[in-house]
This record gives sequence, C-alpha cells and structure tokens, in this order.
Amino acid sequence: MTSVTGFPGLAALAGLVRYQSALLLRSQRWIGPLLLYAAFLAAGIRAGEPVLDSLGWAAAGLVPVAAWLVRVCVTNEPAAARDCATAAAGPVRVHAAALLTALAGALLAGAAAAAAVLLVGGRAGVPAGTAAGAAALAVPACALAGTAVGALGSRPLVRPTGFAVLAGGLGSLAALGLPASPARGAVTALVAGSRTGTVATAGLAAATAAALVLACGAGAVACLVARRRG
Repeated sequence: MTSVTGFPGLAALAGLVRYQSALLLRSQRWIGPLLLYAAFLAAGIRAGEPVLDSLGWAAAGLVPVAAWLVRVCVTNEPAAARDCATAAAGPVRVHAAALLTALAGALLAGAAAAAAVLLVGGRAGVPAGTAAGAAALAVPACALAGTAVGALGSRPLVRPTGFAVLAGGLGSLAALGLPASPARGAVTALVAGSRTGTVATAGLAAATAAALVLACGAGAVACLVARRRG
C-alpha cells in the first residue's frame, strides 16, 4: 500500500500539519473560536426543534469560526520558528499546512455539533440517514467557505490585526448573505428541506463542490503571495 512517505512533498506537508496542530493546541488560541461557536449553537438550537433547521444553524456558524481559526493558525507561529520552517519546507507548504490545520479544526467542531443536533433534533418526516447525509455535505461546505474567507482576509494578504478582523467579519457576512455563496446555498437547502421534508442532495453536493473550489483557489492565492513575500 502506498503511503505519504512515498511522496516527499506530501510527507513534508503532513509533518507540517502535525506541527501546526500541536502548536495550535498548546497555544490555547482555539478556545476563542470554540467559545464563539458554542455560544452560537446555544443561541439557536433547542432540543426537539426540526433537525434540518438546526443543522443549517450549526453549519452557518462554522463560517466565522473557520475564518477565525485561519487567522489564528497563520499568525500562531513565532517569527523565528516560521522562518526556520520556511527555509526547510518552503513558504507554500508552511502556509498550506496552517490553512489545512484551521480547516481540520473547523470540520471537527462542525462534526461534533452535527452529531449533537442529530441526537437532540426533531426528525419528524426526515429519516436519520437523510439528516446525517445532509450534515455530511453542509458542514464541509460552510467550513470550506469560512476557510476561504480566512485565507483571503489574513496574512500574508492582510497583515494588520484590525483590518484582518474586519475582513474576516465582513467576509463571513458576505459568505452567508450573497446568493451565489456556496455556504448560503448549503444552509438554504437545509432550511428549504426542513419545510418540504425533502433534502435537495444534489444542491448540497453542488454547494460543497463549489466551496471546495473556492477554498482551493483562495488558499492557492494566499500560498503564492506567501511565496513571493517569503
């Protein structure tokens, strides 16, 4: 069986992701985004409420959380340590590892929230498998959209903290408000499904695919700028 050790570039990236994950956990800067998400869930989700509505709320909250996690991950490393990592693995891999770590954190938080919603939400007319499948598409769609917002609104594209916070906030609002946004499309599909009792799986899959393309594009731009400035 082929492993990442057979691909030096992937092996280096995997090692950087492990390093960034350990750095994030030790820094405790993940607590802020997690508390924001917990407060968001507590404000909008109640036991017995329609499960698809609750899943839409949980997915929507991932957009600002993922954007915040990106900001944390790309600024978490001390300058000297980042310079050493950049010299060893290259600025593109270093920045990509930070983005992937933030995305993984958002996906884990979203998966935990979705599991809780599936346990306590009311599933009148909505089979458990259908609700779980909808969550498996909506959570990545919103996490990827939030990661794209964070990638475009953080270092190296936006360096000042105040401007980065403003960019993350406005970008998150745009991701949830613009009709063409994949995050909005995913949340809208869930809310509409709650009203009709039928989940538009094709629409959710299309939103997730669009969010993946958006996140890859935003990440590529950020990594290329990091290389030029690195």
